[in-house]
Amino acid sequence: MKSKWALLFLLFMGIFLQPLFAQDALISHRLGDFQSFKKEDHGIVIKASNAVVSIQDYSPTIISVRITQKATPEDSSWAVIRRPLSSFTQITHSPDVLTLTTNSLKILVHKKPLSIEFYNAAGQWLNGDDPNLGVEWQGAEVTDYRKSSPDEKFIGLGEKTGPLNRAQHAYVNWNTDAYGYDINQDPIYSTMPFYMGIHNRRVYGIFFDNTYKSFFNFNTSTDSTLSFFGAEGGAMNYYFFGASTVAGILQDYTWLTGRINMPPIWSLGYQQSRYSYMSQQQVMDIAHKMREDTIPCDMIYCDIDYMHGYRVFTWNPSTFPNPKAMTDSLKAMGIHLATIIDPGIKIDSDGYEPYLTGRAHGYFARYPDGRFYTGSVWAGRSHFPDFIRQDVRQWWGNNFEILVDDGVTGFWNDMNEPSAWGQDIPPLIEFGEGKNIETLKKARNVYGMEMARATYNGTKELMDGKRPFILSRAAYSGIQRYSAMWTGDNNPTDQHMLLGFRLISSMGLTGMPFVGMDVGGFSGNPTPELMLRWMSLGTFMPMFRNHTAKGNTHHEPWAWGEYAEPQMRKDIELRYRLLPYIYSTFYESSQNGMPVNRSLAIHYTYDTPIYDQRFENEFLFGKNILVAPVTSEQMISRVYLPEGEWYRYSSGKKLKGGTAYDVPSPLDNLPVFVKAGAIIPMQNVIESTAQKGNGILYLNIWYGKDSSNFTYYEDDGTTYNYEKGDYYKRLISFLPQNKTIDLGKVTGSYESRFQKIQFVLHGFPDLSQVQFDDSSLAITKSANDGQEVQSFEINNQQDLVEIRW
Repeated sequence: MKSKWALLFLLFMGIFLQPLFAQDALISHRLGDFQSFKKEDHGIVIKASNAVVSIQDYSPTIISVRITQKATPEDSSWAVIRRPLSSFTQITHSPDVLTLTTNSLKILVHKKPLSIEFYNAAGQWLNGDDPNLGVEWQGAEVTDYRKSSPDEKFIGLGEKTGPLNRAQHAYVNWNTDAYGYDINQDPIYSTMPFYMGIHNRRVYGIFFDNTYKSFFNFNTSTDSTLSFFGAEGGAMNYYFFGASTVAGILQDYTWLTGRINMPPIWSLGYQQSRYSYMSQQQVMDIAHKMREDTIPCDMIYCDIDYMHGYRVFTWNPSTFPNPKAMTDSLKAMGIHLATIIDPGIKIDSDGYEPYLTGRAHGYFARYPDGRFYTGSVWAGRSHFPDFIRQDVRQWWGNNFEILVDDGVTGFWNDMNEPSAWGQDIPPLIEFGEGKNIETLKKARNVYGMEMARATYNGTKELMDGKRPFILSRAAYSGIQRYSAMWTGDNNPTDQHMLLGFRLISSMGLTGMPFVGMDVGGFSGNPTPELMLRWMSLGTFMPMFRNHTAKGNTHHEPWAWGEYAEPQMRKDIELRYRLLPYIYSTFYESSQNGMPVNRSLAIHYTYDTPIYDQRFENEFLFGKNILVAPVTSEQMISRVYLPEGEWYRYSSGKKLKGGTAYDVPSPLDNLPVFVKAGAIIPMQNVIESTAQKGNGILYLNIWYGKDSSNFTYYEDDGTTYNYEKGDYYKRLISFLPQNKTIDLGKVTGSYESRFQKIQFVLHGFPDLSQVQFDDSSLAITKSANDGQEVQSFEINNQQDLVEIRW
């Protein structure tokens, strides 16, 4: 009897103590003390008690820190495309501190225990490790605990729900299929582990380049002076950015991770989509109705029902019998076709070439024993390409030949988190080959980006010098090099609409400028009022796509009745009138990483009200247009205008900045404001970017007291010839103190499609004439969108132009 109780006691103790022993097995340790260091070409390597630390000088304002437990960290990245360019200007060594200096930063490496702090050139503290916690491992999990200011603001992290200011919030990065996600749900589709901290009129940035499941916690502790980030595996690998402005940090971050290529101009027009247009005839009916109702449109999408049994790289022969004839007809109307492509390859041995080739060459993700992983998606039981491998990416890209030959120019990558129905993909699934085999734990967050990379490179190679349009749902930092994005399967509610603009702005703060959302919401039916409001706001998104799910009401403009269609047409027409401004703004993004939709935190970083939840949805469209998203029910809305002077776009009324206003916001009058001094190039309304228009560039200028400038950019919009200098670019300057408007000399070899330039002056003093080229030009006074403006016209010439009044 005693032996029985003894056995039970031992069994109980074993069960009770097992978790404790398991915790002990997770070795916990920190960096320990500094032991030694050695210099390298662009930095130093430090040996500590429990770690090796590499600190490299990428530029005077970009420092990389890589920390591992055993050996010098391997310098490899899916996101980073640059190598270190600089060397520290000075390295000083004392008993307590190792000091590294650049022209812009000072890095202090404290020795006991080892921790790192960053200061600007003026000696002001920016950010650094918490001296008592610092970097810590719990088994494979690594975390960096950092000091924060009590009132510090945190912005960025890409596609994250919640407020603009991330303080007092925590987030996880693990790319997730998040159908109908809640406005506070986390994580969702993509991973962009880059953020900026703002305190004491200083800014800094941190990019935690680790593709494992990662986590960020911003000042949620009770004393509000501790933040931390980490990951379930891999190295503590981050880049510190010390430029003095948010814009400067963004420029550095996108230098490091890449910037967009110029998109095809037709992808910036209006896009009409639905899950699904079920047949070739229905696609053509939509296109003809667009032209019949004179609604500008440049793209129509085919969702999964165009495929044969949901097999990617196929057409349904019954419902899409002649896709080439369809795309030829669309092209004649100035409309491009985009088709959806999911990663899952249906298991089908009956002549389905992508499956047969992929199986024969071992191109699919697999278990450690070599068996291919099988998951269920739209096509049924499917295998998933191993996009981590370059040869698989090449094979995937080659498969697009059937679509490219049939005239498809847009390629929509969906389900690429990756997503499989009814199951979590096992974490032991392997990707890569040879010495570069990784499990899903490390590969998941980059899977979608590498699919987009394969799609972009493949279609670019197949399209004979034409630019493809790629759209991706999942991503990692660096996605901007290959693809546009959208915010996934959103809901048809006012709050989801507002969230969408925060997501777009946040992705802009993380280097991703080309983003849209499903106008009207995907997973249900919006009210007519919400649809009207959303379409008005869609005008001011980098990507303007109307999309909804199967079974929902139709979203096409004519589906909403006789009152709604004219208003939606007017909104889309404004989009097309603004295309010269929008395209020039995309050019700016390609040069310096500035997003198209800009959080006010970029230009008005220290203006406290912009972080107020009443105003956090506001954004700049380019650098000169402020848009204040409001719900479908708000006929009067509270709007905050930052410093300076602003004009209400619809009325021309001038308002002083630094103040909040209650402004009318009926469904046909979105709160949109233009900064005094703004230069906005526009064109006449066209039905497609394939049309030439009337040959007049309308250069709208809103009067202000301060000087301003705008870089106007133009190219053919469809090829890569701009990379060889075939573009038209000129600097336009408004100089009110000199009473002049200057057009700089044109650079580039492209001949503008605009033969004339009409200057449209808003809010200027009353003028009777202006001086140009030793002659006087008469001023015409007229109504423009209900406002009185003054205008005059000149020929578009290559040389320097000075207009005096």
